[in-house]
Amino acid sequence: MPYAMITFRVEPGHEDELAEIFGDAPALESPVVTDEHGRETARLLGTGVFVKDDVLVRVIHYEGDFSGIARHLASQHHVHAVEDRIVPYLADSRDTGTAEGFAAFFRDAMMRCLTQSSSETQPARM
Repeated sequence: MPYAMITFRVEPGHEDELAEIFGDAPALESPVVTDEHGRETARLLGTGVFVKDDVLVRVIHYEGDFSGIARHLASQHHVHAVEDRIVPYLADSRDTGTAEGFAAFFRDAMMRCLTQSSSETQPARM
């Protein structure tokens, strides 16, 4: 059930353009994250993207070890297709053209998780 959130600072007033970019994005080639030996270490379960004013947030729902997810996403055509198209709307420049640059951006843009819960971990009280 874990979630991670990545923030992007964007130029305000471009919510419709950003919605089109993310809405037209191709699907991920694979939700399966593997290590250097090809063993599955994590799985991407879903994402959501939200924007308000100058903040865009991508929510990543995953299971497994999060440490390989940035490397995995850096290798996905889907991610680069979106990255290339959002550049004109970003308030801050960044280098996501290399795996190292993407990992650095990912690390710096990740929001600190304060708490997470689900109906599985927090059953409803009757």
